[in-house]
Amino acid sequence: MGWKGKVEGLVGYARRNFMVPIPHFNSWEAFNAHLAEQCRKRRERRLRGHTETICERFERDHRAMLPLPAVPYEACEKVFTRVTSLSLVRYRGNDYSVPTSYGHREVLVKGYVHEVVIACGSEVIARHTRSYEREAVVYDPLHYLALLEQKTRALDQAAPLVGWPLPECFIMLRRLLEARLNKHGSREYVQVLRLMETFSIQEVTCAIEDALLLGTISFDAVKHLLLCRIERRPPQLDMENYPHLPMAAVRMTQASDYMTLLMEVSA
Repeated sequence: MGWKGKVEGLVGYARRNFMVPIPHFNSWEAFNAHLAEQCRKRRERRLRGHTETICERFERDHRAMLPLPAVPYEACEKVFTRVTSLSLVRYRGNDYSVPTSYGHREVLVKGYVHEVVIACGSEVIARHTRSYEREAVVYDPLHYLALLEQKTRALDQAAPLVGWPLPECFIMLRRLLEARLNKHGSREYVQVLRLMETFSIQEVTCAIEDALLLGTISFDAVKHLLLCRIERRPPQLDMENYPHLPMAAVRMTQASDYMTLLMEVSA
């Protein structure tokens, strides 16, 4: 029996002995851990006609084998294709988005069991959970924000942003920005969204909540507060940089004010 037949025989053995009856697990990781444990148990068995265990026989054979390759084998299908004008890449009947700056460029698609990775040259430009539907479009909203920053009128009609589950504070920030800055407010809102190209959504959310609490409604303020959180330093917001904020009017204190305060305390 050749190597191909031996491998197919082991696959059949694993299916009959490790998957009958059909096992149920909450994740692929748990299922793989179960299979690994069953394989370790089988390594301790002595097959008929042998005095050594499977593990002992393997170790003897292993000493005669060549070393493993320096680079791990990628268990995926690799396909070269070209990005469409809509910044989409087709793989196995489904479309996956890439950043708009890579439109019409040739890319390499790596199709794994659970993931689709898209690379341009030596750079990975997109990762998506693999879809096994047909004619599905899998978007990453972050891929289109650079374009939407220049075309803010398309913000509400942009298909990649439909159903994007953002926290409530994002909606409130956009409403306040557009109320104060009109069209420029939409652009600043997209700039805030683009912070998630570098930082996590949790970090950006905390910065937006801080800005709303302080009343500093602008992209610069959110970015400043975000960096202060990450660097663990107190924020230093200069109100002169935010001319749209109402200025605080502080008048000179009069002596009568102290008399009023004393009367309130004595009462």
